[in-house]
Amino acid sequence: MKIIAVTNIKGGVGKTTTAVNLAYLCAAAGEATLLWDLDPQGAATYILRCEANEGASAKKLVAGKRELPELLVPSAYDKLHVLPSDFSYRNFDVHLSGRKRPTERLLKMSRSLRDVYAALFLDCPPGISLLSENVLRAADAVVVPLLPTPLSVRMLAQLRDFIVANGWTDLVLLPFFSMVDRRKSLHHEVIASSRAQFPELLSTEIPYSSDIERMSLRREPLAAYSPRSVAGQCYTLLWQEIQNRMAGSSHVEQASPLPASQDSLDA
Repeated sequence: MKIIAVTNIKGGVGKTTTAVNLAYLCAAAGEATLLWDLDPQGAATYILRCEANEGASAKKLVAGKRELPELLVPSAYDKLHVLPSDFSYRNFDVHLSGRKRPTERLLKMSRSLRDVYAALFLDCPPGISLLSENVLRAADAVVVPLLPTPLSVRMLAQLRDFIVANGWTDLVLLPFFSMVDRRKSLHHEVIASSRAQFPELLSTEIPYSSDIERMSLRREPLAAYSPRSVAGQCYTLLWQEIQNRMAGSSHVEQASPLPASQDSLDA
């Protein structure tokens, strides 16, 4: 089972929409897939129309009083299951801090899933915390949505330094630009300079799009209800590129230029 974390120190960068769409695409390809919504706000849980089980508190999970397989919820999509969020997840750090080897607890909890799923996606809350250390310790790859702004790129440098400082040399870092508006000169400038500084940046870009914003209204993955839209095709390209990078392929799909006519670029 591959563990793929979708995270960012900053919020509001398209993290949940990325996690939901990538998990859906993985499942749609026939792979048994699980999405664990670790954010206490529960946006991924909401979009996929799932509800938490009673007693699924962070305290019980960390203490081993509830096992992850007990809490799985089927989504409306074949091969895609969900571990719903619980509001108690806001206290995950408190409960982790009281355990031995606190940064390895999430990895230990996930072992019961390894024979069932091909991929586990983690939709993570923003920030750097004991929970995020658990995520980075457990993950095989970390997908990082970035806004094309200087502060967002600065965050990527901090995250990369944090990974290096902890010696997680086998963790594949997969940053990409999200909410891109090619009308803005700042976006052009930041993307160009960042690609020179961070060769690990994926080539695929996700546009700023009203189609993506509608996900929370429709409560469906964009890749399910509008796969041929510009944004839907971009998520498909993103997932293909992530798979290639994780497999160590020397060939990486190049993203198609974003059409100027897309609705997200209308004034």
